[in-house]
Amino acid sequence: MHPKYFVLGASVLFAQALPSAAQVTAQPLSPVATQQQAPVAGPPLTLDEAIAKALAANPSLRAAALDVAIADGMRRQAGLFPNPEVSFVREGTQRGTRTQTVQLSQVLELGGKRSARINLAERERSLAAGNLSVARTDLRADVTTAYFDALGAQERVRIAQTSLDVAAKATVAAEKRVTAGRVSPVEQDRAGVAQASARLELAQAQSDLAIAMHTLSAYWGETGQANLTLIVPELDLAPTPALAELEQRLATSPQLRRANLQVQREEAQVGVDRAQRMPDLTLIVGNKKDDEIGRSQTVVGLSVPLPLFNRNQGSLQASLGRAEKARAELEAERLRLHQGLTNAYQRAQLSREQVRSMRENILPAAQRVFDSAVTGFEAGKFGFLDVLDAQRTLLQIRTQYIQALYDRYRAVADLGRYGAPDPGANLNNRIAP
Repeated sequence: MHPKYFVLGASVLFAQALPSAAQVTAQPLSPVATQQQAPVAGPPLTLDEAIAKALAANPSLRAAALDVAIADGMRRQAGLFPNPEVSFVREGTQRGTRTQTVQLSQVLELGGKRSARINLAERERSLAAGNLSVARTDLRADVTTAYFDALGAQERVRIAQTSLDVAAKATVAAEKRVTAGRVSPVEQDRAGVAQASARLELAQAQSDLAIAMHTLSAYWGETGQANLTLIVPELDLAPTPALAELEQRLATSPQLRRANLQVQREEAQVGVDRAQRMPDLTLIVGNKKDDEIGRSQTVVGLSVPLPLFNRNQGSLQASLGRAEKARAELEAERLRLHQGLTNAYQRAQLSREQVRSMRENILPAAQRVFDSAVTGFEAGKFGFLDVLDAQRTLLQIRTQYIQALYDRYRAVADLGRYGAPDPGANLNNRIAP
């Protein structure tokens, strides 16, 4: 969080430390401010519900699903035989001397062209389904990331609103203490600056929340201003599966499956281009009627192109090159996924330890230091700057805690891209204070 939040937090915590003078009844915030009333009115939305809405209505996902339907049509077309041709030829224009020929031609595909074409269409359909699977996986991870970005913005609005309320009460308290001669007028000026800063921080937080909500709702096709209340998932500090186990799952990840399907598709194209090297036969059957001699004759023939110049050698060379390129891209994708998995795993492990350490050790210690500073200030043993320093330290640690918490969920969401367990499977409850 920006350092300007520290000044805001100082005024909040200072006002909370002086309930007798400021007539403040608000309770101190928990490590994550989740129990206070959200300023954004709207229906509640859990992470699972956000993912479900996106999977049901995302335009890009619908487009990927239509690619599968298109591939189904291409597979049907690939299995069809060539249509026969009917031709009529008349020789001469004078009745009694002209000749009329009616014939039927049928192309006979040789070299396994039809089976190669069907195999290519099936590989393209599998590739379209693989693209759809990757799109669903990426959408799930992207929505999870956007959800926690919006959730963080929502929490900052809650804190900023509470800070503004308490800062206003702190200003009243400072005025009373100055009037009573207990503190210097400078304290009143500091309280006024803190209140003005809190007002600006609230406006900035509300703007950030509007942007984050708009980004999240765009995943299910909404373009208007979203009016939702996001629910903080339950804090999950369960150990992440071992890296070796995740690497084994990587072989079945949607991205790697898609890369393998791309190789199979290009190899099927090689088969089609090889089959095209074999010329097709055209069978001709017909009837020729000669008016001059007054009889009809059966016409039977075969037609075959001579592969003297065009043997489809250029297309075959290109398809062989594309197949080799697909195999190289498969290896590059495997390395990229392994690197991404390792990075996400390390971030998940680090953020897990950070959250645990802050929640169990650092936050309680910082709270005790702050409480001691407040007690000493009320007893006249410490000055305001001592309390302010303790407040800044506590706010900084709490900010780091929230950041580590959201980093944990974003890292787990990234692991979901690589075949890890669904990051939203058990995130249904709020974090306990």
